[in-house]
Amino acid sequence: MSKVVSCREVGMDCDFEARGETEQEILQKCAEHAKTAHGMDQIPPDVSAKVRACIRDEEPKRRASSAT
Repeated sequence: MSKVVSCREVGMDCDFEARGETEQEILQKCAEHAKTAHGMDQIPPDVSAKVRACIRDEEPKRRASSAT
């Protein structure tokens, strides 16, 4: 199951969401985003811990039922 975390959940005023199959994949995407979008060369340990705590399983998208 895919996992997801958003900047907004971590406390940033940002609509970025990172998705991946593993926590490590998401953390890598978050680190790249933090550097390019927020100018963070290093992620402080407290922010990293908050990101880890906010990672959740992504709900499968429901298909719209078609009325006939």
